[in-house]
Amino acid sequence: MNFNIYAPTRVLFGAGELGNLHKQDMPGKKAMVVISSGTSTRKYGYLDRLQEQLRQAKVDFALFDQVESNPLKSTVESGAILARERGCDFIVALGGGSVIDAAKVMAMNATNPGDLWDYVPSGSGKGLPVTNAPMPVVAITTTAGTGSEVDAYGVITNPDTNEKAGIGGHKGMFPVLAVVDPELMITVPPEFTAYQGWDALSHSMEGYISAGGNIMSDMFALTAIENTAAALPAAVRDGGNLEARTKMAFANTLSGYVMVVGRTTSQHSLEHAMSAYHQELPHGAGLIMLSKAYFTHFINKHACDERFVKMAQVMGYRDAREPRDFIAALERLQEACGVADLKMSKYGIQTTEFQTLAKNARATTGRLFACDRIPVSDEDSMDIYRASYK
Repeated sequence: MNFNIYAPTRVLFGAGELGNLHKQDMPGKKAMVVISSGTSTRKYGYLDRLQEQLRQAKVDFALFDQVESNPLKSTVESGAILARERGCDFIVALGGGSVIDAAKVMAMNATNPGDLWDYVPSGSGKGLPVTNAPMPVVAITTTAGTGSEVDAYGVITNPDTNEKAGIGGHKGMFPVLAVVDPELMITVPPEFTAYQGWDALSHSMEGYISAGGNIMSDMFALTAIENTAAALPAAVRDGGNLEARTKMAFANTLSGYVMVVGRTTSQHSLEHAMSAYHQELPHGAGLIMLSKAYFTHFINKHACDERFVKMAQVMGYRDAREPRDFIAALERLQEACGVADLKMSKYGIQTTEFQTLAKNARATTGRLFACDRIPVSDEDSMDIYRASYK
């Protein structure tokens, strides 16, 4: 029953809320606007709309438009340098989880000395404490995928060491303000809608079976799982379905709170290793590939039978009585979203890599293995990779 929650982000939630940004108290006078290296924020007018809101709020701004999927250490460091050189006093992130993650770490890197990787608490990182308050961050999410708009971490890849790790935890890395406007999500293509939705779903499914779960994170997780199962197929089929997009946006933000008050598990570690070595692999796609084998491992070990039954029930199997009903629910959702046949081999992953990936997962994000209800060994991890391989 015990829990400890600190979730200081003010959230503007709902269709059209981007238009209310200028009415909010801005945390500075000059912002660095961070967007992806892609074209969507410009193409669909989201950047123009944000810039107009900043003008109405009498905020000057500079632009950083280089963030890639699975953001790189060098990119984040470049953003931090630009923020300092242009005299910015806060950061506005406009994009999906990669953009928001990168922006939060830029905010920390801009005010703290030394190499960015010195602040990583695992792998080759030095685990240095964040001593100087990060720049304030305003997060405007254009996807329903990570919940990053309400948590205090960013996941960054170091290609020199093939490490993909979370950086953060300082209270100043919580965005001071988040805008969750589902109107900004209607242009996401179907396959990425599915991948991003599955990432949010995974945060909540993992959080619900995690040893770090509690009565508060359970509440967030189950509501997020229920909304995702109900709305994700509809959002994939028709991106303009604003009701489905709104439910997915809600589930996404709740999944962020799951990570704030609870913990995810080693499935995220296993996927981070995959995309650390294969930069083009979307994080959500990797989680889809792993999901059936990963959760089956815990079901076979009877780690928490009643929790798998409960997840199956909120996913639409109202008469679920067996833990394996959850796998049936998972398979049905994958089929409905058109992602049941994703293949590791499509992204260049080979069976000979599994030992390397298993060891990398533990070395880089071993803290998530500590959140598993039963121990997952390196051999178990390799078995999960093998069972997931296509």
